Amino acid sequence: MDPAENPALMDLNNKTIVVTGASRGIGKALAQQLLERGSRVAAWSRTNPEIDHPDLRHFPTDIKDMDQVSAAMQATQEHFGMAVHALVNNAGLGIFKAMDALSTEEWQAMFDVNVLGLFHATRAVIPAMKQQEGGHIINISSTAGLNGIEEASAYCGTKFAVRGISEVMYKELKRFGIKVSCIYPGAVNTDFFDHYPGITANETMMSADEVAGTIIHLLETSDNYVPLNVEMRPLRPRYR
Repeated sequence: MDPAENPALMDLNNKTIVVTGASRGIGKALAQQLLERGSRVAAWSRTNPEIDHPDLRHFPTDIKDMDQVSAAMQATQEHFGMAVHALVNNAGLGIFKAMDALSTEEWQAMFDVNVLGLFHATRAVIPAMKQQEGGHIINISSTAGLNGIEEASAYCGTKFAVRGISEVMYKELKRFGIKVSCIYPGAVNTDFFDHYPGITANETMMSADEVAGTIIHLLETSDNYVPLNVEMRPLRPRYR
């Protein structure tokens, strides 16, 4: 249903939405769909998403670095105003090897991006959301956060962590009118699989636009409706 036809739903027009990892894949598709709905998009990513639109502003950010995230938050509020209506924690990193083949540096890199980065971005927006008594934080986990996968020990570990952190965030923040949702996408046809040995992205997987559309639906829900966990998978994927 169009939010314009139901005033109880969230209208994304003129709302400020922060998207981490917005330069490609799901994050870029989401930024484009938000702009189509009139949102103001703050893209917190190392790489510019190269979307030419007056309501998108790229704030170069390495989410592993709290100082950079704090600077991005300050710049976002200076540019778009103090209110931050939603944060989508999309940035992620996957390195796929047997556990005894992973280096300490590779293991740490995934936790730094997928878990510490989520913490940094979330901690940055919570004060504004508490002050305005509302907001929506959407964390992107993975079906790898629901089931163990061979040669994905660290990646699964980070995505299981996102699941647990999301459940705690929901309980801590609901009293302030802040919603928290966690989504668990299966295989998505993006360049993510360029780094996954033996699997090639293809058209039988979900598209980034489809996953972004689900996030839009979650963001448009009414203030008193909280979709906590949403799992999505391609119906008949081909992995080879």
